[in-house]
Amino acid sequence: MLADLEELVVCESFSADLEAVARSADVVAAQGTRHLGAPPERIVVDGVTHLRWTFGTPRVLLLGHHDTVWPMGSLATHPWSVRDGVARGPGVFDMKAGLVQMFHALASLPSLEGIRVLVTGDEEVGSETSRALIEESARQCDATFVLEASADGGALKTARKGTSAYELVVHGKAAHSGLEPEKGINAAVEAAHLILALEGLADEVDSGARHDWRTTVVPTVVGAGSATNTVPAEARVSVDVRVPTLAAQDHVDTAMRALKTTVPGASLEVRGGPNRPPLEESSSAELFERARVLGRQLGLEALSSAAVGGASDGNITAGLGCPTLDGLGAVGGGAHADHEHVIVAEMVPRARLLAALVALVVAPAKEDAS
Repeated sequence: MLADLEELVVCESFSADLEAVARSADVVAAQGTRHLGAPPERIVVDGVTHLRWTFGTPRVLLLGHHDTVWPMGSLATHPWSVRDGVARGPGVFDMKAGLVQMFHALASLPSLEGIRVLVTGDEEVGSETSRALIEESARQCDATFVLEASADGGALKTARKGTSAYELVVHGKAAHSGLEPEKGINAAVEAAHLILALEGLADEVDSGARHDWRTTVVPTVVGAGSATNTVPAEARVSVDVRVPTLAAQDHVDTAMRALKTTVPGASLEVRGGPNRPPLEESSSAELFERARVLGRQLGLEALSSAAVGGASDGNITAGLGCPTLDGLGAVGGGAHADHEHVIVAEMVPRARLLAALVALVVAPAKEDAS
């Protein structure tokens, strides 16, 4: 498993470098072929390379990605290493160890009938080219297991907030800021009013929810104007939204599109909208209980669960109504950070847990066929 992990980590796969993603897909495809005994479909959408294996009529989808957030050349400053039982390197935790664990888990099964594997190449940048492929792959399945890294302490991810992304574009009118500012329409001032209007929006959506699982509406990137002596004719405000429920996502979307301007003459254009629906606990509850029982049978420490603010492709499968359990990948920490790492001793137990879960889901189909 460590040899396979090194093979993936030393092949850098920065999402924005499509040639690097294609090279990474070659390595992942070769590794998967060795373990699964069959080559994948190689699906290229808008230059992004995705891989899919399908064995018989799929009942369970195993979902992961091979792109990373690490820019090309990161190996020079964050080299592959294994010391004191800890593996390090760009993307080792998020989520190349999860792919290795998945391949080894499947290789341990007596049959792959009923299993589909999808490894995408653009999860870290929003899954724009893979979303339709994810939806198509999950629609036929009874369950999706996501090989994203675990939460703190190895917890499985039983809920994820949904995400929405907006850009508020304010249109005003330029004028000389010293000679005749009154003839301008200040888009920056209007943007400030809009930012203040957003401040209380989250409280309207889910007042009373626990603090760590509430809707958040956060202005992030703000820009306006073209020169220091000119009334800004345009301003832009990017807004990051995280929601625990579909109802909250719909509420925020309606509120964003109902925003009104305050500065006379200014106009507002609202761009964007929901990106990934939330993975609600109801989607994962039954699968998590199965995992807890199997974990006890395998002699693992008691499995815990976590609700996290970040989204994954599991949000997409859950949004389709496919029961989804996330965080089945590596145990470690530091995703996207200098201290990204994997606890090596947890790789085999997690692979065994995944194999048992997959076998449990596909077993009814085999019994029906017999």
